[in-house]
Amino acid sequence: MKPIVDVPITGEPIRLGQFLKLAGIAEDGSHAKDLLDADEVTVNGETEIRRGRQLVNGDVVGVGSQQCRVTLG
Repeated sequence: MKPIVDVPITGEPIRLGQFLKLAGIAEDGSHAKDLLDADEVTVNGETEIRRGRQLVNGDVVGVGSQQCRVTLG
């Protein structure tokens, strides 16, 4: 499994859909929605389907073998 990549945000909370784009996991909002609809996204190890889920510092988002941690930058 790949190491967890820290992705800095300027303020919390951040919506999951926005974070997927910021982290480079999703190309755009439509791609983020597709990933969520396909049950491919996890937050802190649990499947998440809500694009508007609020993420805070320390949350770990995963898609496949890629994992990114929300960090305040």
